[in-house]
Amino acid sequence: MVTMADVAHRAGVSISTVSHVLNKTRTVAPETIQAVRDAIDELGFTPNVLARALARARTSTIGVALSAITNIYFGEVVRGMQAECIRHGYFLFLTDTADQPDHQLEVIRALHERRVDGMVLAHVPDPDNRAVRYLQKHKVPVVFVDRAIDSGFDQVLVENRKATQSLVAHLAGHGHKRIGLVSGIQGLATTVERIEGYQAGLEEAGLLFDERFLECGESEMDPAHQAVLRLMKLSKPPTAIISANNKMTLGVVRALKTIGRRIPKDIAIAAFDDFEWADSFDPTLTALAQPCQEMGAHAIKLLLRRIKTPQRKPVTLVLEPELRIRHSCGC
Repeated sequence: MVTMADVAHRAGVSISTVSHVLNKTRTVAPETIQAVRDAIDELGFTPNVLARALARARTSTIGVALSAITNIYFGEVVRGMQAECIRHGYFLFLTDTADQPDHQLEVIRALHERRVDGMVLAHVPDPDNRAVRYLQKHKVPVVFVDRAIDSGFDQVLVENRKATQSLVAHLAGHGHKRIGLVSGIQGLATTVERIEGYQAGLEEAGLLFDERFLECGESEMDPAHQAVLRLMKLSKPPTAIISANNKMTLGVVRALKTIGRRIPKDIAIAAFDDFEWADSFDPTLTALAQPCQEMGAHAIKLLLRRIKTPQRKPVTLVLEPELRIRHSCGC
């Protein structure tokens, strides 16, 4: 393996000068920098990034653990993180928790063992709180995104209750009195908050909550498809349905087409999560757009502050989604 000493010998400089050129820790004459770079190219020298990181107790890496990273929603969040990391010279290690508490703990341990400088997590609920206890025990700088957590950590969230309430109000404004909700994975903070917003919206509109109109779609397309089929088999099925995330929206639309229901003529649809091709639906989709990239960028900013100042008080940012009214609601 070619060493810094080899580079220094070929360039006719000291090892410390090579180090200063590589790490930009001291001003070096342009001709000396060029001599070092030429020697690096000739010898095929590759800096030992791990050794340098250990020497300065920083790896310039951030671990990210999210659920369903193939979901376009989390993909947009990661885009926001990546842009902010590039600005500050950091790299991301991206992992998927698969929304499983055991795997979440494994992922967090693996990232910690690889000496990431901090982590961004979408929390998976665990009755034993193992992931949270691990992070607290090892004093890992961390920011939670999307899903609220009670413990004292930095968080970047989206407002869910009032947003879902606004969907109910909009559908009720079209005269709908039987409004169904296809909700996400049970126990997730986002699921709980959106159900609460749904119930508050019904109450505000003077409508009674009917538990038969609340079906769990498990945050996935196929379970949401089955949830809609169950809703539509009721003696008096809903005349409008709210889908609580983008993947479930696909299942909702597919189920309605399967049974021959026309949107919005036979049944109205509104959804949580907008996506690039929502206005390519027929009819176009009324949806709440979450500020995904903004969430990712804020998460990295908070994490870098936490890394720099570990003792500061936790911060929770709550971002507002935007209601984009199109045609699936009947407008």
